[in-house]
Amino acid sequence: MPVTIDKEMVTATPAALDLIREIQRDHPDILFHQSGGCCDGSSPMCYPADDFIVGDSDVLLGHIGGVPFYIGAAQYEVWKQSELLIDVVEGRGGMFSLDNGREKRFLVRSRVCSLP
Repeated sequence: MPVTIDKEMVTATPAALDLIREIQRDHPDILFHQSGGCCDGSSPMCYPADDFIVGDSDVLLGHIGGVPFYIGAAQYEVWKQSELLIDVVEGRGGMFSLDNGREKRFLVRSRVCSLP
């Protein structure tokens, strides 16, 4: 069972919410996962909910557009003092992410905040 924190730490721009709705027309039940690393691992990835196994060490940061947004435990430790804003930019999504092939992709913007 993933870890859940008390305060939602993730929000989305109107463009991101639009892309989520677009994806949900093809895949109604989705989730996001943010991991650390290079290449696709540094972008928020959008998966069909039944195609991704959420790990016991993953952290549920909150929901955007009603969709759960998880982050790997190691990446959470790096970003735990940040608020994440999910946005959309032109370009190709991650190879396995559902935004791939739509000529726009999700992007994380962050700002440091003071959390209890």
